[in-house]
Amino acid sequence: MSTPLDPRISEFETQEQADSYDRWFRDRVQRSLDDSRSSIPHDDVIAEMRALLESKKRRHAAG
Repeated sequence: MSTPLDPRISEFETQEQADSYDRWFRDRVQRSLDDSRSSIPHDDVIAEMRALLESKKRRHAAG
């Protein structure tokens, strides 16, 4: 049985949920650290996302 957590302190309902999320998050971080692919510079990502959003705005405005 899981210990209920105070919603004013934790976004999780139980300690079991908090522990599960912590394990998942740590696994994701470790996978990222272990990834041998080269990194994409922040400015390149931002430029690509801005272009994508602008394209979608134009397409939406055109109907």
